[in-house]
Amino acid sequence: MFASFFVVVLGLCCCFKESSQFFLGRPQLYGPNEALAKTYVEFQCEVPHPPTDHEILLQIFKEDDPNKALGEYTLLEGLAGNIPMVIKKRHDGYLKCVASVQNRSISHINSTSSNLHYLKVIEPVKGARIINSGPDDFFEGETLELICQLSAGNYISYKWLHNDQLVSPSSLRRIYDNQLTIYRTNPQDSGSYKCVATNVFNKTVFTSNSSEIEITVKEFVSAPDISFTVLKEEPQNYFAIVVCNSTRGDLPITYSLYRGNEQVINMTVEERHSVFKLPLVLDRHLGFLRCHASNGEQTTYSQWLPLHVVPVSGPLTMHYDYDTGENYAVTGLRFYCKAEKGSHPHYQWFHNKILLQDRGTYYYVVDQMPQRSILLLSVGRESAGTYYCEVSDSFDNSTAISSKRQYLDKEVLNRIPDFVVGVVFGSFAFLIFLMSACCWIGVIFRKRRYGEKSLWSLEMQRSKAVYEDELDFSVHSDDSDLLKTAREDEFDQASESSEDEWPQIQKKTLKDEPV
Repeated sequence: MFASFFVVVLGLCCCFKESSQFFLGRPQLYGPNEALAKTYVEFQCEVPHPPTDHEILLQIFKEDDPNKALGEYTLLEGLAGNIPMVIKKRHDGYLKCVASVQNRSISHINSTSSNLHYLKVIEPVKGARIINSGPDDFFEGETLELICQLSAGNYISYKWLHNDQLVSPSSLRRIYDNQLTIYRTNPQDSGSYKCVATNVFNKTVFTSNSSEIEITVKEFVSAPDISFTVLKEEPQNYFAIVVCNSTRGDLPITYSLYRGNEQVINMTVEERHSVFKLPLVLDRHLGFLRCHASNGEQTTYSQWLPLHVVPVSGPLTMHYDYDTGENYAVTGLRFYCKAEKGSHPHYQWFHNKILLQDRGTYYYVVDQMPQRSILLLSVGRESAGTYYCEVSDSFDNSTAISSKRQYLDKEVLNRIPDFVVGVVFGSFAFLIFLMSACCWIGVIFRKRRYGEKSLWSLEMQRSKAVYEDELDFSVHSDDSDLLKTAREDEFDQASESSEDEWPQIQKKTLKDEPV
């Protein structure tokens, strides 16, 4: 029994000694941090204190795929082994080196792994092309989405060109990865688009340009303007030439003319206006017209226009106003010509019986149809003379009406009008009369007041003399001061009496005076 125990202990000691000799340290992995796909690269895996009598298997794995070795090397002697690899795109990521004993009889020795090593694998870009998620032509307001697709490449930067101009991101233009999105498109977004894909390896730039794709953003037709002119055909036949005109919109455009809720006519044209001809009766209201325009799913409408033609009639009035400069001299003149009635008037200006058209050296004609016409003049020797205007129906010049003649020159314009002179001199004479009347009334009132005060003073002196004769101051010498004071008080009270009370005082004094 003792012998058996000794044999077991001896076996354990031998096994412990053997296992201590085959303990593997943690390997170290060395190699490039960046590599080009489809190139040959060597990695080095070093094992500290490797055993000398056993083979060590060195293998490289992806961190996320420990079952598939990317490369391996059997270490027979030495500390490190070089592991050659043909770099593929899938090698991109974190790598590790795993060291294990190749002797299968020693199963209790665990394998060890190195720290992670990052490898960036660059695959050159190629095969760029644009994929449009929608149609190549569409109406404004839609969203455009373009994708730049590649046949190869990674770590790519993208840029987009529109009509060979770089597209910059904005609130309506979003560039994310390989996608260009344009929101609320408009006709300015039409044109050619191209994507450029690039990546870089060791300062070498790889580029792939896509072919151009043509995008057409069609614009909806704008709300048309409606107008009409009158055409006279012999004998006494009149027609309304109605024009529907849009300022923008892709062709073709379909125009429809409505009278009230009833469609009169429609047509599709390869231009932005359409002309319709309707029979017309003068001086009669024939309803309201409106144009409809459409070049897609959207329809636009014009304003309502009354179909009512009023011939020119009534008096033709002409008046003017002017501008002044230094020393209040007239420098500019404006004539206004207006007919009492008429929906389609045609105005003409004449200077010394010569027709003035549009613009000249000293004049400019401004028509504000159908209300009036204005003639602008500069004041000078050339513009002196007689002016008048004429108006007729634009569709019939046989109905012409003339205004009164007006002669003007620089001297006439700068002369003070007679009524102004009359007003100034009349006002001046009235002021003189008013001042004279005030002075005359003042003198009379002053004389009357002065006479009344003189008479009052004379009577007071007489009263004083009577009182002095009746009083004996020798007897009442002690009360002289008191009497003097009483007389002064009485005098002051009489002075403060109003002029209306003065005749009563006068009568009293005369009554008391001895005869």
